[in-house]
Amino acid sequence: MLRCGSSLLLALRMLSSSPSSSLIFSNPKPFSLNQLPSSPNPSCVLPLYSSCAPFHPRRMTLSKCFSADPIPASPSDPLRPHSPDSQSLLVVSFYKFADFPDHADLRKPLKQLCQDLYVSGGIILAPEGINGSICGTRESVERVLGFIQSDDRLKGLRQIESPVSAEQEAIHHGHSTSSPLAAGEDAPFRWDHVRVKLKKEIVTLGMPEVSPIEKVGKYVNPKDWNDLISDPDTVVIDVRNNYETRIGMFKGAVDPCTTAFREFPYWVEDQFQPDDTDVEHAKVKEGSNESINKDAESPKLNMPKRVAMYCTGGIRCEKASSFMLSKGFDEVYHLKGGILKYLEEIPKTESLWEGECFVFDKRVAVEHGLAQGNFKLCYGCKQPVSDADMEAPEWEYGVSCPYCYSAKSEEEKERARARQRQFEAWGIIGGPDKGRRPAAKADSIKTGQTNDSASG
Repeated sequence: MLRCGSSLLLALRMLSSSPSSSLIFSNPKPFSLNQLPSSPNPSCVLPLYSSCAPFHPRRMTLSKCFSADPIPASPSDPLRPHSPDSQSLLVVSFYKFADFPDHADLRKPLKQLCQDLYVSGGIILAPEGINGSICGTRESVERVLGFIQSDDRLKGLRQIESPVSAEQEAIHHGHSTSSPLAAGEDAPFRWDHVRVKLKKEIVTLGMPEVSPIEKVGKYVNPKDWNDLISDPDTVVIDVRNNYETRIGMFKGAVDPCTTAFREFPYWVEDQFQPDDTDVEHAKVKEGSNESINKDAESPKLNMPKRVAMYCTGGIRCEKASSFMLSKGFDEVYHLKGGILKYLEEIPKTESLWEGECFVFDKRVAVEHGLAQGNFKLCYGCKQPVSDADMEAPEWEYGVSCPYCYSAKSEEEKERARARQRQFEAWGIIGGPDKGRRPAAKADSIKTGQTNDSASG
């Protein structure tokens, strides 16, 4: 990081506030480190030139290289953390099922607080509670979580903390050019970006009658999980989707092979519940002989004595356990804190986890100790890809991978290529004017000029 004097900051502010944020250079020169004036009291922090988006000689947007870091607030600003110890970043995933019919009222103040504190990420509000993952300094994140829990219904959030690597911090600040989403509006790790959405469910099962608030399975701490799933009477079920289970699972777990969580109830009914026609057939034949009576009872034997479920952070299997109980399963357990808590607390030497755990942020996947994993993301389908996948002929950066190539039309691929070209040219998706108010049409300008002259 480089520091500059107040005179340079003032000049940059004046330029960035001009009607046009793009300048045309006939013979542009790269930013020189020697041009920076020294100052005993530096007033701003600039990223290194090498951290900016690719340089294009004909056109360059000032904000691309000089506005990634927000200007630090003065010590009197009550919202911005300014202690050096408070500047390290962390990611916190959290959720809470609650009776929350007025959830929409929280959206605006929560989003504003996150923006004021430069906390980024995504948060979902629904009548059944809250679910989110946010990134920021510890002080800022704790203030956001404290604000959420000031509502008594949301006290006791289930939280999981994860460290942030240097590369993730760069992405958070918008300095990275390592992915087409790094400086775009979809990046979860940016100072100026947070999404607070209103939805029907905080995790979509599509069955509003299933409520973890009313009943839920038994929580199992990570230290007790190995004993539970090693019991031969326990059926272990992974309630995540196939793109997640593909890169890692617990040893011996059943994979429902779902593409979305809302498919899970159908899988359960197909796997453990008897077909209606079979039941009717069994009733007609009932009492005719012992063997048929035995066949009529056989579907009940498919019901496992004990079910243990797990997911990434705990929220999906909490809802799934409520569904399983409503279907008559007697013993239903789920991993408290999910896979992430297990990988954080259980040493690798004692672990029954195999592979890596997919996460819904820039880390893509994590290993034991929540260390950065080895998978990358296909920006065509948002699925994890390995180094071997990226050597396949179906792989095209920012466009497709072996898992989505055949499912994408040529039109979809071309749109993805156009998006990738935008990022390579401007460092953001949508070009330098994305998010700005559209310019007035020529007709309206002409009309306005006529009216002004008439009034004059």
